[in-house]
Amino acid sequence: MKSPILKVVLSLVILVLAYLIFNSIVTPVKFKNDLGSRGSVVIDKLKDIRTAEQLFKQINRHYTGDFDSLVQFIRTGKIPVVKMIPDPKDTTFTRTISDTLGYVSIYDSIYSKKAYKLEELNVVPYSDGEKFELLAGQIDKGGVKVAVFEASTPIEFYSKGLNKQLVINQKKEMENKNKFPGLKVGSMIDASTDGNWE
Repeated sequence: MKSPILKVVLSLVILVLAYLIFNSIVTPVKFKNDLGSRGSVVIDKLKDIRTAEQLFKQINRHYTGDFDSLVQFIRTGKIPVVKMIPDPKDTTFTRTISDTLGYVSIYDSIYSKKAYKLEELNVVPYSDGEKFELLAGQIDKGGVKVAVFEASTPIEFYSKGLNKQLVINQKKEMENKNKFPGLKVGSMIDASTDGNWE
């Protein structure tokens, strides 16, 4: 009598242990995949912010730390359409002549087909409305003032709803490697427009 009951209990214990082992393997893998796919969406938005900042700087000679100014610039700004042709006087074909053909709207040419409204450029995806931090200013590089900007979001914003302990672990791992614990583009201490994912 004891033997069949013992077999059933042991079978249940084995099933529970198998489930726990399977879950301990699958949960971190699923977390990495989910965080990676969310990170890709956030990176795309940071690239859009970088593009807007670079165009803003071309026109205004400085970056902006204000999303309202950036959105207004995208809505009303225009960029030149330039045609490059070889210089007919240059037999080596290394020099070119630039000819401005006209101007096109920044919004129409770059941002009109985005999956988000332009007014939500500052909203971090998956964050329940949290905003990117946007900074701009100047730094001294070898005696020369250089315009810089930085847009960033901590990992906690775009990982909302994911396993909290795994988010804490991921953040700690990034901090231990002296990396920004999240995603950012640009830098307030270096003349760079690179993202920390590049």
